[in-house]
Amino acid sequence: MSSIIITSFELGAIYALVALALFISFSLLNIADLSTDGCFTLGCAVGALVTISGSPLLALPAAMAAGVISGLVTAVLQTKLGVQSILAGIIVNTGLYTINFMVMGRKSNLNVVKKDTIFTLFDGISNAEWFHKGSKLIIMLIIALLICAALNWFLNTTLGLSIRATGDNENMVKASSINPNFTIMVGLCVSGSLTALAGALIAQYQKSADINFGTGQVTIALASLMIGQTLIRKGGILKKTIGVVMGSCLYRLIVAIALRFNLPAEALKLTSAIIVTIAISAPYVKSRIAVHKRQLEVRRNA
Repeated sequence: MSSIIITSFELGAIYALVALALFISFSLLNIADLSTDGCFTLGCAVGALVTISGSPLLALPAAMAAGVISGLVTAVLQTKLGVQSILAGIIVNTGLYTINFMVMGRKSNLNVVKKDTIFTLFDGISNAEWFHKGSKLIIMLIIALLICAALNWFLNTTLGLSIRATGDNENMVKASSINPNFTIMVGLCVSGSLTALAGALIAQYQKSADINFGTGQVTIALASLMIGQTLIRKGGILKKTIGVVMGSCLYRLIVAIALRFNLPAEALKLTSAIIVTIAISAPYVKSRIAVHKRQLEVRRNA
């Protein structure tokens, strides 16, 4: 059971980066970015390619750079060409399938077995059994927390506050002499870089990259984001981002438990949809129950 929990938290910490990307695009900018699936695979492909060349550490910034380009293209379609955000995401996601295929050398998968990764680089630090079992989890939690700290700093800068204000009231931002198109570009570039970073990490974690790795990432990330926002509804950026990481780990744990009960693999998508529905509707249902209780109290007092 302990191995299931550790594995769930490892994957949860990796996929939390995609949820953090949606936190920027969906929660802060109010943009439904559907290019996530293709951008994740792009990061996976670039990360695997650079890792195979013998540079596992360089694979991470290389993947992030590719993600920035993906986010920039999505933003340009929206801000310069007037394409709606949903359609822009679909267009980029569709185009990225071919690009990812070309990056992978016209192969559907890449093998990273017997290659050094960021996880194997730290194998010789300690011979302790607990470190050997939890080294990947430690590395991923450190990366996730560093990203949370970096986002907390960035989103409290002048540019970061402008990005947050763009999602709240774009007209007010325009009236304040801030270019909302620029803030949207920056926000989607940061979002794309985090999504691609997650793809590179999953390629090194699973020792392979597949053209279909990105399928369903929007649903998974949205579920993690909603769970995280349900767990921590109030607080600053740091608390909210940590809540997103917690939500991602909890989501992975729920999926792992479902698999333990011999849930068919084809039912995982339905499970994800149910989790998203529960996470999104829980605050509304809770508020309606509270209103109903107050109405009953008024009737009793009357």
